Amino acid sequence: MNKKNNRQKRKMHIRKTLSGTSSKPRIFVFKSNKYFYSGVADDDKSIVLMSKVCKKNATEITKMAKKFATDFKKKKLEVAVFDRSGYKYHGLIATFVDELRSNGIKI
Repeated sequence: MNKKNNRQKRKMHIRKTLSGTSSKPRIFVFKSNKYFYSGVADDDKSIVLMSKVCKKNATEITKMAKKFATDFKKKKLEVAVFDRSGYKYHGLIATFVDELRSNGIKI
């Protein structure tokens, strides 16, 4: 087993119980070597409502999280569930979620 397979197993374990609805969508994240991706999904309708991408550093992620929160509120949504996609809840993931919470999104 390698790191990628282990993360996929953790991701599938999380996704068994976690799903988004139209009133409480799912915020998901993905990290590549260079970029940080995030999006909002409605799993009942199987659609992605919005997505954002930025370079992978803390200052860029905080800027993106502020923009993400304003766009999320424009869609008249305030509550969401967070899907960490198998990543540990620290570093960039924690920075992103903390910034969302400080901008008024209930996770």
